[in-house]
Amino acid sequence: MNGLHEFPLILFTVLAQVAAGAWLLLLFPVAGAFADKQRQLQRSLWPILLFLAVGFAASIMHLGSPWRAFNSLNRVGQSMLSNEIACGALFFALAGSYWLLALMEKMPKGLGRLWLPLSGLAGLAFMYVMNRVYHIPTVPTWDNLFTTFNFYLTVVLGGTALAAPLLWRVGDKATLLPKLFLCGLGVAAIVAVYQGFEFAQLRTGVTSFAALVPDYAYLTALRLCLLAVAACLLWRRKVGGAVVALCLTLLAEMIGRSLFYAMHMTLGTAF
Repeated sequence: MNGLHEFPLILFTVLAQVAAGAWLLLLFPVAGAFADKQRQLQRSLWPILLFLAVGFAASIMHLGSPWRAFNSLNRVGQSMLSNEIACGALFFALAGSYWLLALMEKMPKGLGRLWLPLSGLAGLAFMYVMNRVYHIPTVPTWDNLFTTFNFYLTVVLGGTALAAPLLWRVGDKATLLPKLFLCGLGVAAIVAVYQGFEFAQLRTGVTSFAALVPDYAYLTALRLCLLAVAACLLWRRKVGGAVVALCLTLLAEMIGRSLFYAMHMTLGTAF
């Protein structure tokens, strides 16, 4: 897999998308739960923050030093990369401070009802900007709807796989989550097959899609099989099975993201 040279970016994008998806799915159960159940749900949010922390650490590894991340903020509003870092930092700050204040029982109910939607909006903005970063006109394999679909599908699939064990562990039935995951898997299969056919003949003066990702079909089939097994495990609605499903989903989406980075080609004379 040629895309593995971008492993820090693979970690960052996948883990951040999974965390954002899980946070968005947990907003309503947390906000609508009774006091005792709400405290249990609030305490269970820490894995989402852990995913975000590991993801941002990986992004700093890619940049080389934390100072470059701070320097990237100089062009907020002008550069999508700067916007991505700013939105990601805002989301992390809002989500992390909500969890910490709730854990210390210092979060007033009224403020919590405002804080949760704001953190959700920050998460949505983060996901939107992360997608826009890769819509580069000179990279035909990225500047298309497939990138958008694949990024948001990771939000849905990974977010569902992470939210399920967190909710089921505190006794929340959350019966819609396996169905949501199955719908996401169906869309992912359609997108993957259509993308393979659409890009099969794409080439530039120096390379081609087939040369960049010769194992696209095999790895895509492996990714979809892993997601199918994860869907079966989630359908059983057991916490242990859901944790295994989460691991399989993470592996599947990292395989998909490695293919995404491997298919990078500059426009030049693409036809």
